Amino acid sequence: QVQLVESGGKLVQAGGSLRLSCVASRSTFRINAIGWYRQAPGEQREWVATITSAESTKYADSVKGRFTISRDNAKNTVYLQMNNLKPEDTAVYYCNFPPVGASTGWGQGTQVTVSS
Repeated sequence: QVQLVESGGKLVQAGGSLRLSCVASRSTFRINAIGWYRQAPGEQREWVATITSAESTKYADSVKGRFTISRDNAKNTVYLQMNNLKPEDTAVYYCNFPPVGASTGWGQGTQVTVSS
């Protein structure tokens, strides 16, 4: 079973920056796409960004231009650099290997809270 350990979340003021990290135990990490997702209180989990094995990236419109996803295959780690944070970015952030569905297992996530 793949283990996903997210970290780096904390309370930050609007306009601030954070870098999230996720370490994945999957041995095939380097050949898999991996993404970041988030879930705000009372909301469904939503996709944030994806990076492929070739380091091609895609972003949700709500974070485009502010967030940057990257990966370090030597460390089995994916990062999410978040700049110009807004209160609506407040959520628990998770990483996972797409595609994700109802039966997908998730890590504990990392809480990001943006105060106005």
